Amino acid sequence: MTVTALPLPNLPAVPTAAAVAAPIYQPAPIGPAEGTPNVFGAIAAVMRDVMPVAKDKENTQQRYKFRGIDDVMSAMAGPLRAHGVFILPTIAAHHAERRGEKMTHVTITMRYHVYGPAGDCLTAEVPGEASDFADKATNKAQSAALKYLLFTLFMIPVDGRSVDDGDRDHPVEPTPEHRAERQQRQQQRGQRQQRGQQQPRRSNRAEPGPWEQAPAQEQQPQRTDYLAHAERANSPEQFDKIRAAAVRAGAPADYLAKLDAVAARKRGAAQGQQQAPQQGEQAPPPSAPKSPEVAAAEAENALRLAASRANLPTLDADFERVHGLPIAQAGAQQLDAFRAMIENGGAR
Repeated sequence: MTVTALPLPNLPAVPTAAAVAAPIYQPAPIGPAEGTPNVFGAIAAVMRDVMPVAKDKENTQQRYKFRGIDDVMSAMAGPLRAHGVFILPTIAAHHAERRGEKMTHVTITMRYHVYGPAGDCLTAEVPGEASDFADKATNKAQSAALKYLLFTLFMIPVDGRSVDDGDRDHPVEPTPEHRAERQQRQQQRGQRQQRGQQQPRRSNRAEPGPWEQAPAQEQQPQRTDYLAHAERANSPEQFDKIRAAAVRAGAPADYLAKLDAVAARKRGAAQGQQQAPQQGEQAPPPSAPKSPEVAAAEAENALRLAASRANLPTLDADFERVHGLPIAQAGAQQLDAFRAMIENGGAR
C-alpha cells in the first residue's frame, strides 16, 4: 500500500515573543531641499535645546519621587517643533494576561518612527510593561515605553543622576505579597533607625548632585547649599560668585532660576529699605502702592520662575530682542507682559 502525504494548509503563524529589533534607518525621499538636515542632525539639535526634567512628582502610596510622562513630553515638545522632528508610534507586539481576579498585566513592544525635516526616518523599538486593576494597563505600558524612548534617544538631562525611577501607574491595590514585602521593609527600617544606622538611598546608583538637598543624616561636607549661601550674600558681587560656583558644579536651569529669584527678592528688599522713611517722618499708610523698583524686582522674580517652568534657557536674549533693553532695566509692566506671553506659550 502506498501512502501519499497531502500538503497541509497555510495556517497563520502563532505570534511569539520576539526580541526587540535593532534600529533601522530609512533614507529621505528624492527631492528634499538642499541643505535640509537629516534626522541624525535634527536629533542632535534637539538634544542641544532640551532642558532637564526634575524628579518632582511623588507617589504617595509607595512614597517615592518620579518623573512623569507629562513633564517629559512638555520638555520635548518645543525642541521637536523647532527642529522639525516628529515621532510616529505603532504597536509591534502586545500581550495581556490576568493576574488574580482583578489585575491585568500588559507587556508591549512599541515601534517608533522618528522623522526628520528631510523626510528620512529612524525606527527603533522599545518595550513597555504595566499592571492595572481597570482598563488602563495598555495605556500605562505605552506611556512607560515613550518616556524611556525620549530619555535614551534624546539624552534628556536629569538632576537626580538616574532615570531608574518608578511611575505613578503602579496598581492601586497591592497584592498580598506586596503588602507582606512592604511590612517587612517597614520593620527593617524601624530596626535600622533604632540602631542609629543610616537609611540607604532607594537606588545605590542615584547619587545626589551638589545642589540637591539631602536629608540631614545623608549630608556630606563636600556638598554645598548654594541657596543658603545666596540668602547670606551681602552684595551683588558675592551673589555672582555663588551663582558661578553653582554653574561650575553642574546645577540645572531650575535651580539657577531659584538662585536668581533669591537675588531679585533681596535686590527688591534693599531698594525698599533705601526708600523707607527716615526717623521723624510720617510712614506711608499700609495700603500705599509698591515702588516701581520693588514692583519690577517682584515681576522679574515671577518672570524667571515662569521661564524656568517653560524650559526657556534664552530668556534674557529673547526679552532684549522683543523690548530692546535688558531685563534689569525694564519696568514691571513690561516684565509682566513678557511673563504672560511665556505662560501662554508664545515666547518661542
